[in-house]
Amino acid sequence: MAQAYQPLTDEGAIQYVRQLPGLFEQTAELVNREIGDGNLNLVFHIVDQQSDKSVIIKQALPYARVVGESWPLTLDRARIESETLKKEAERAPGLVPKVFHYDPVMALTVMEDLSDHIILRTGLIQRQRYPRLAEDIATFLAHTLFFTSDYYLDPASKKELVRQFINPELCNITEGLVFTDPYYDADTNSFNPHIRPQVEAIWSDAVLKREVATLKESFMTKAQALLHGDLHTGSIMVTDSSTKVIDPEFAFVGPIGFDIGAFLANLFLSFASHEGQPGSITERREYQVWLLETAQQTWHRFEQQFRTLWQEHVRDEMWKTPGYVDQVLQEILVDSIGFAGCKMMRRVIGLAPVADLETIEDERVRAEAERLALHIGRECVLQRRSITDGDALVHLVQSIAAQKEVQI
Repeated sequence: MAQAYQPLTDEGAIQYVRQLPGLFEQTAELVNREIGDGNLNLVFHIVDQQSDKSVIIKQALPYARVVGESWPLTLDRARIESETLKKEAERAPGLVPKVFHYDPVMALTVMEDLSDHIILRTGLIQRQRYPRLAEDIATFLAHTLFFTSDYYLDPASKKELVRQFINPELCNITEGLVFTDPYYDADTNSFNPHIRPQVEAIWSDAVLKREVATLKESFMTKAQALLHGDLHTGSIMVTDSSTKVIDPEFAFVGPIGFDIGAFLANLFLSFASHEGQPGSITERREYQVWLLETAQQTWHRFEQQFRTLWQEHVRDEMWKTPGYVDQVLQEILVDSIGFAGCKMMRRVIGLAPVADLETIEDERVRAEAERLALHIGRECVLQRRSITDGDALVHLVQSIAAQKEVQI
């Protein structure tokens, strides 16, 4: 094994896995390609041509890959990702990739290859439907969040969890890119010139910015449960019968609604993008309906499962007070909707836009989808306290789309 950190090369990755016991035979004919298309890491796909056995190596770089060495980052995020995957596997078995090996010196994790899955974002762009998606994501959210919260853990264990998953550098990225930079003329922002009037309106909207400031404070101070921290549709891999959540390197102990909101935001971004994606208007409208149904079902099933876990496992006598779980779930919903709105606006205005929108080639057509996304995001932030359930949330999105002469 390597004695000091160094980024792996294609050949170095092959030599590395050959040294790990139990993965490949010594005679294995290994081939490798670097497949990382994210913003931060190296990702190697290694296959034995004789047996078709394969693994993924994910190695952290000491800087943000999307920017370069001018943006240094801690390698400890590799530990956080590996340990989070293991905790998630305990509470949501089958919904995350298996971890085979973690190397703290090389800042890498060797894990299950999911090449038979596709990135959910890609599937949504292609208007694929996934019958298990809402149920699986609801299960993942309910179980990983409840079992790492004060509602289940004893106080000492919870505080140890907070210590274990302190993640200041990656939290700082979120605090800036999600809750600060999109709301003024920051250097990191990048947006379609055709939506500048809408962007400048957001920059000058003091009421909206005050609400975003409240949500930013909640993100920074509300240590409720161990979050995935970056649960967008690029961090979920799917088939018709399987859902796997990947890439939890942004994990930390934060507000329960943040993970839920991130997933809902990406469904709503996909919804907006199908204003400009190819295909007949009927195909696009029918798919938009499915996206909203998926959002609605995700919240409903999350709420049902969270209530069941509460009834079976809640520890503190005070948590058992009649009506308290209702209050908790309403607060989670309000937070989720607000965080969803912030996530949507950030993806239109800020660094690292989403392919859902970016694959619309005509800038003017894309601008229409982006304006809809900004409108939905803004209203989610402003109206979140008036939303009482998933049905009302979907109705809000429908009403905004109807104002854009969209018939849903």
